[in-house]
Amino acid sequence: MDQELVARMEKSLTDLKMEIIANLVSSNEEFKEIVEGMDPKDLADIASDDIDRKMIEALGSQELKRLKVIDSALTRIQQGKYGLCVKCGKRIPQDRLEAIPYALMCIECKTAEERRNR
Repeated sequence: MDQELVARMEKSLTDLKMEIIANLVSSNEEFKEIVEGMDPKDLADIASDDIDRKMIEALGSQELKRLKVIDSALTRIQQGKYGLCVKCGKRIPQDRLEAIPYALMCIECKTAEERRNR
């Protein structure tokens, strides 16, 4: 996969993660206290650390799910597997990754999964 694309997607994923955390900080006083006590360099790792149960309780289920798939995508970048479908192993089209940088499946596999979950 094109390293420039991977670098852009990694930045996009990190920015999305920071945006979710910033929104949570602005809307939840307890979470704000947790974050303020942290070293700024650790802020990007907040969602993947088990700092405090209050953080998990403060996250809405949608935001928590989104943070998990963002972390998964960032891990796949580190492993050199970013952009490959987790189901079939085919390359995920660049247009899909640019629209949804945390996409873990190609369109065909995602569509099939959604049909099964109906």
